[in-house]
Amino acid sequence: MSWVILFVAGLLEVGWAIGLKYTDGFTKLWPTVGTMVSLVASFLLLGLALKTLPVGTAYAIWVGIGAVGTALLGIFLFGESTDALKLVSLGLICAGIVGLKLAHA
Repeated sequence: MSWVILFVAGLLEVGWAIGLKYTDGFTKLWPTVGTMVSLVASFLLLGLALKTLPVGTAYAIWVGIGAVGTALLGIFLFGESTDALKLVSLGLICAGIVGLKLAHA
């Protein structure tokens, strides 16, 4: 169950990272509220997952999910670049996430 909690925490990290773009420097109320709720929920779930998972592994996976998810949404929502090096790098992060999970299994 800790892995599911960690995965959801990572998705919520994507939510608050993307939400920051929509807050317009924290000048828009509802995007700011949504971003803050996502941020707090992400941290709370990460903390719950850390009750049974090793901190180094869990934190790296949480950051990895957030980084890859945020980069992909940046591409789809904001038209950010999709050059080969960026895509390969995102693939390497995904490989690292899988490797960390397998190393813990």
